[in-house]
Amino acid sequence: MPQQTGYSKKVMEHFMNPRNVGVIDDPDGYGRVGNPVCGDLMEIFIKVRDGKIEDIKFRTFGCGAAIATSSMITEMARGKSLEEAMRITRNDVADALDGLPPQKMHCSNLAADALHAAINDYLSKKQKH
Repeated sequence: MPQQTGYSKKVMEHFMNPRNVGVIDDPDGYGRVGNPVCGDLMEIFIKVRDGKIEDIKFRTFGCGAAIATSSMITEMARGKSLEEAMRITRNDVADALDGLPPQKMHCSNLAADALHAAINDYLSKKQKH
């Protein structure tokens, strides 16, 4: 099946069995990004303790690649410091999934953007206190 779709086994695994799906009530940081062209929408929720991402969850409305990249970025960011998580790039997500078809690369862009938006939301709330 991956040969027909152009998706790697890792993409299919994260699509069929996504990790960290859900909502964190009262998150420390929240990021929401969308792509109006394809209609994909991602939300990422984070809980931060001692400068590290202690818990992370996502909700994604989109294609299989969007779900897989959301799942992968939550795995990559969990337990990392905010600085480390901010350094996760769009290409890092695609590489961790053993690549994405070129027409699906925008999906990995959304995952990184949503994570960075959640971290920025947390940092802006923290500065206000």
